[in-house]
Amino acid sequence: MQSRVYRSKKAAAVGAVSRDCESLALRYSLDCERKVESFLQMRPFNVYAGEIAIGLLLVVALVVVVIWLLVRKRPTAEEMERARRLFLAQSGRLVDGMLLDMCEVDAEDGRTLIMLLFSYRIGGVDYECSQDITNMGEVIDPAVVRAGFPCTVRYQPGNPQNSIVIAEEWTGLRAGIPVLPAFADPDPLDTEHLRTTNHLRPGRG
Repeated sequence: MQSRVYRSKKAAAVGAVSRDCESLALRYSLDCERKVESFLQMRPFNVYAGEIAIGLLLVVALVVVVIWLLVRKRPTAEEMERARRLFLAQSGRLVDGMLLDMCEVDAEDGRTLIMLLFSYRIGGVDYECSQDITNMGEVIDPAVVRAGFPCTVRYQPGNPQNSIVIAEEWTGLRAGIPVLPAFADPDPLDTEHLRTTNHLRPGRG
């Protein structure tokens, strides 16, 4: 009799514990579902807010770049030519050339440009180029440039058309045509054998 009572009490206790566990599980499951629903409801707002912020940053960066391109000071033609001379004077290769002429050319902005014409040969190909020396009066006197005189040309490897003869810190102009050394007292030619008639053909007087 006592064993039956003990078993019934035990079963009742187990049932109560199981019911408590089921209620706790149900409660936690309901809490989890509510948290998931609230998270899903809040996430689109967070995603959209992040995308909007990134879009605004991109627009602001684009506007800043456009303003900088419009406001920045663009290099003038003289500055670009000076940069080209500096680049070739520092890294250009040397080759022998020839001064062809110096002429004046009217530019689009109304200025008169002084152009130095020269030629040179690289790899069997002849090149005729020109260089603007209008603003190089402190470096070279145009009056001393003579057509037909040899010169030294600096050109860009891989782009032989890009070349110069004069730069701020370098010049390919030469003082004059090189003169070969002459002997002070050359030996006279031996022409004695030309005076004899032994080497003349018969019938030739």
